[in-house]
Amino acid sequence: MEKVIVLRAGPLTSVQDLGRRGHRALGVSAGGALDRDAARLANLLVGNLVDSALLEIALGGVRLRFDGARRVAWCGGNFDLEVAETRIPAGRSAVVRPGEELRIGGAKNGCRLWLAISGGIEVPSILGSRATDLRAQFGGFAGRNLQDGDELSLGKATPPAEDAPRLASWSALPEWSLTALPTPILRVVRGAEWDLFDRKSRHSFLETAFTVGAEADRMGVRLEGAALARKKKRELLSEAVAPGTVQVANNGQPILLLGDCQTIGGYPKIAHVITVDLAPAAQLLPNDNVRFEEVSPDEAAALFEERANDFELFRVALSLRTA
Repeated sequence: MEKVIVLRAGPLTSVQDLGRRGHRALGVSAGGALDRDAARLANLLVGNLVDSALLEIALGGVRLRFDGARRVAWCGGNFDLEVAETRIPAGRSAVVRPGEELRIGGAKNGCRLWLAISGGIEVPSILGSRATDLRAQFGGFAGRNLQDGDELSLGKATPPAEDAPRLASWSALPEWSLTALPTPILRVVRGAEWDLFDRKSRHSFLETAFTVGAEADRMGVRLEGAALARKKKRELLSEAVAPGTVQVANNGQPILLLGDCQTIGGYPKIAHVITVDLAPAAQLLPNDNVRFEEVSPDEAAALFEERANDFELFRVALSLRTA
């Protein structure tokens, strides 16, 4: 079985897929790639199924060596990727030949990318997913971040990449493959406790910028800005939360939950970032600024349906081009 050797793992690289479904009632978070659209797109570009296991790389600084010819593609923040002195743009597949190294530099904008390798990464499926749950320490590659010297087994690549040109002649749209925004505006729908906050706080939440604090990881990001006050403080029962939920801590500061978030929480939920905007949310770094903009549930559903339809059209067009 062909392998990819991790020469340099970088600060935070893990095996992910589209996550675990149907286990939240047992306290198991969905996890998986923080930007599922980027993961789906990268996998399609190399001929994989959309839920194939791939690498989520934070902050770059990664070097990989391949012992067989493979097609690779990536999407996410703005990084420099290079093989044999050829730059690999986001959203465009490239061939890495046996013995060659793929080098990934530091992030220029954003902080994460998703790298798909034709054939996918072969690790055991646990609870229906190959994603790494870093907090519970299971799934992926031994339940942990990758380390220098790790060797990842790869599945069978279809079609083979040996005789293909270095770079594909076609690519995905830049707005699909490069998802980090300089000052993102995340669209939200009102949360269950929206009306518990006073008028001034609701206005501040939507009209002022927040800064990402030092506590930012795959579980979520703590934001700093105008304190959001409730009309009347009272204890709340813990309720279900999900990626995109914006909770407000006791100090009045928002917390934006991401893919590895817990399944329940007791902080009030002022809003929820809509699904199509979880991509730029996954690129937030400490000291970044972010704003929120309200949309209706119907608008959120329409944006989700539009994204799904566009993605399906791209999938069909890509299958015809590569047939």
